[in-house]
Amino acid sequence: MKKNDLFTAVVLAADRTARDPISVETGAPCKAFARVGGIPMIIRVLDALEASGMVKGIILCGPPKSLLPACPELEERIRSGRVIWLPNLDSPSRSARSGLSQVNQEDPVLLTTADHALLTPAIVQYFLRNSQTSDCDAAVGVVKYEDVAAAFPGARRTVIRLKDANVCGCNLYAFLNDRGRGLVSFWQRAEDLRKRPVRLIMETFGFATVFYYLLGLLTIERGLRAVRRKTAIRAHPVFLPYPQAGVDVDKVADLVLAESVLAGKGPAAGGEADLRGPAP
Repeated sequence: MKKNDLFTAVVLAADRTARDPISVETGAPCKAFARVGGIPMIIRVLDALEASGMVKGIILCGPPKSLLPACPELEERIRSGRVIWLPNLDSPSRSARSGLSQVNQEDPVLLTTADHALLTPAIVQYFLRNSQTSDCDAAVGVVKYEDVAAAFPGARRTVIRLKDANVCGCNLYAFLNDRGRGLVSFWQRAEDLRKRPVRLIMETFGFATVFYYLLGLLTIERGLRAVRRKTAIRAHPVFLPYPQAGVDVDKVADLVLAESVLAGKGPAAGGEADLRGPAP
């Protein structure tokens, strides 16, 4: 692979709340340091990114500098230059913008999160390779809800119900060019307006898009066209054949599920779903 085809990864690693439920449950000073399968989540994510062979550098936004000594392995990676650490800002979108500002405009960027405890090199490879072959400015990783439900019966996930697919997000975003990075500004506007729902709908999606969604008539393409009209950014979904890509560790139940998968026990409620997906 050519050097300019490699991605720089930006990883968001700050807690969203003062008393994150995973930190409370595990006693970790922050969620990113909570151990899953005996290894801090953040180290699992960094290892997956490095082992993919498609990431040439990693920028970590958070956790606060005062907490870094609690994870000596991370501290060593920062000291050696394997990871560039930046302080997190007051929202995920602002932290993402800060990370992107450190990357050359011509370089493609992968954005993900530190709570992606089941991330694997194969997931990273599949997502980035398919992002590169799609004619778009930015790509978003998704999995079909039916695949997640089949792999993890009884697990509760956030579902976006569309006319042509029910999907779960994967906290995987690829910005293939400078225009694609504009999605972070779009995201920031949505965050800034979250307490003003009418303006949020008008300025981010428009009433027509929300109306279609409420009626169950919104398709993926119609939703992407709405984003394109608002931002001039061509975004593309990448459907991942890995149900575990749709699992991030936000709740204690997610932690239990991730531990079960990493222990080789498969779905939390039994079953024999193949969690590996196709060979990369």
